[in-house]
Amino acid sequence: MPTISPILELQRQQLLLQMEYEEEKKAFAQKVDAIGMERRIQRGDAWWPIRIGRTFYNSLNQLCVEVFRTQSNDEIDHNFEFGKPVSFFQTKTHPLPLPRGGESDYHLPKEDASSKSISSPLPWGGEGGGFGGLCSFVDNDRMVVTVPDGFPVGSLPHEGLGIQLSFDETSYRMMFDALERTIRAKGRLGYLRDLFYTPTPHQGKGGMRAETFSFADLHFPYLNHTQEHAVNEVLRAKDVAIVHGPPGTGKTTTLVEAIYETLHRESQVLVCAQSNMAVDWISEKLVDRGVNVLRIGNPVRVDDKMLSFTYERRFEAHPDYPQLWSIRKAIRELRAHRKRGDKNFHQKLERLKDRATALEIGINQQLFGEARVIACTLVGSGNRLLDGMKFGTLFIDEAAQALEAACWIPIRRVNRVILAGDHCQLPPTVKSYEALKGGLGKTLMERIAEQRPEVVTLLTVQYRMNEEIMRFSSDWFYHNMVESDPSVKYRSILDLDRPMMWIDTKTHPLPLPRGGESVWTQEVESNQSPLPWGGEGGGLRAGGGLYGYSNTSEAELTLLSLRAYFEIIGKERILSERLDVGIISPYRAQVQLLRRLVKKNEFFKPFRSLITVNTVDGFQGQERDIIVISLVRSNDEGQIGFLRDLRRMNVAITRARMKLIILGDRSTLCRHPFYRKLWEYVKSLKQ
Repeated sequence: MPTISPILELQRQQLLLQMEYEEEKKAFAQKVDAIGMERRIQRGDAWWPIRIGRTFYNSLNQLCVEVFRTQSNDEIDHNFEFGKPVSFFQTKTHPLPLPRGGESDYHLPKEDASSKSISSPLPWGGEGGGFGGLCSFVDNDRMVVTVPDGFPVGSLPHEGLGIQLSFDETSYRMMFDALERTIRAKGRLGYLRDLFYTPTPHQGKGGMRAETFSFADLHFPYLNHTQEHAVNEVLRAKDVAIVHGPPGTGKTTTLVEAIYETLHRESQVLVCAQSNMAVDWISEKLVDRGVNVLRIGNPVRVDDKMLSFTYERRFEAHPDYPQLWSIRKAIRELRAHRKRGDKNFHQKLERLKDRATALEIGINQQLFGEARVIACTLVGSGNRLLDGMKFGTLFIDEAAQALEAACWIPIRRVNRVILAGDHCQLPPTVKSYEALKGGLGKTLMERIAEQRPEVVTLLTVQYRMNEEIMRFSSDWFYHNMVESDPSVKYRSILDLDRPMMWIDTKTHPLPLPRGGESVWTQEVESNQSPLPWGGEGGGLRAGGGLYGYSNTSEAELTLLSLRAYFEIIGKERILSERLDVGIISPYRAQVQLLRRLVKKNEFFKPFRSLITVNTVDGFQGQERDIIVISLVRSNDEGQIGFLRDLRRMNVAITRARMKLIILGDRSTLCRHPFYRKLWEYVKSLKQ
């Protein structure tokens, strides 16, 4: 394996990240201009109209604005979450109040009479899209936004007001900074950099080796042999270890055990993941094991259990917090009511600020001193709260979904790194084709696995799927190395059931809605609404890459297929056994269409609490008894778009415990070797 220069490769990463930054920034601006506010609301990138609630200072002394969405739509997932920049806009003919004096950076909104769409004004800051604030908390139709002191909250209009996501400069700034630090690094960070980029020396000749401790295996009776081996390899690693966990193999269980055992040897560890949801998941599992977790940032799922271990909630619950709050209030009142000629003003202010700082430092020392695990996203590890902190070990969960640059943000704080994930499932999101082609999508986990395969442990026993559902994924992605635990190998809902089916949408037309021939879909390369039954186009809508595709006919057939299966199982059994269902589509537009159809269909009314409809990304890390997949694409040219990303399909086909139903146009999809092989595999199963 050729040796590459770590410095040159990281500089190349900087160039690729710069390309991605410019592409995403450009695409964001074009999206704002091109698709209009109505579509952005549908995509979940904006709320409109909104109502402003109370204004208050949170426990971190940040000015907060409460925002409520007044027209909720449960078919639309929103993309707001903790830490994302947002901006206010309005749809009236006057601009928003000026944030800092001078000319307003807002554009006047435009009304498109033909489409009745709403055009978004630019956020604070003019070109490049600064932001009005940061999303601090979101739950259902309520959001809390932190804004700078002096933000003109009282002047926000009562009508036509909305809030939208802004372009995220902060994450890029942190990633660029992390790459620069890593390039210049000398000590432990420099050592890890060189180690991760250097192949294992061949037959003892030259190069760097990943160092390990030597001790006898520890035994964990509640883990299988590969999970036990993985935990021991993590404990032995001085520098780096990788836990590769295919679907259903208990990666989180293994990682939690590895963290728990590490805490017998270290006083505190740092646990990170790419997404807030992944951080929440592993944090909850650690809390269930009795570990004191301090979560930096707010969770995606909002309940008392999840909020109880967040930094903000713990800070507010500290006995010294009421005194700190009183001092902060006194500081604000002193500033607001400053009298001319008050010679003691600065002295009073500094005295109060010193007392507040001392209290805040004391509370933080206690909170961080008591915590055994500090948990946050990769970008969140750059939070000022962690300034100056060092950790023995960093655990990165879902490492195969994170850009390499993001992983270097927390690595600078640690002595060794443990990565867990599966590079055969969801990849990092890269929007620049040139950057992707240049290798930006290659993760640090993949790089280390290639350079140092000896640090990788593959988990091989899965506990989720019927053997026939699991086998294709194992053969295609994992060299046939994954096997089913006997407890799930033959699990099924019905006797002699076929655990896996593919319904070819070309040969299974829908029942005719109004008589005459059923006409199946051809793709329509426009933004027009689906054509009604019976006309050319039949029902597939293309969103020009901005919104995705939907296929009306296939959506109808998806629900008919699920209904037919429900009728075989029986209503009483479904409800008594709580058999849950996931309906998956790679396209968000199809997901929203399916949600509307489920909501309108009277047959599914008793079962709605058991049915989840979401994208592939939305089902990452989840499982259901029954999974139905709508693949959408249907055309004469065999164009399948991003269905070519087979890692997403691996996620989709491995969510089902007992029954997997795939709906797709075989003639379109099977021109690709993966789908052709999948079709042949499904047909080879016992009828």
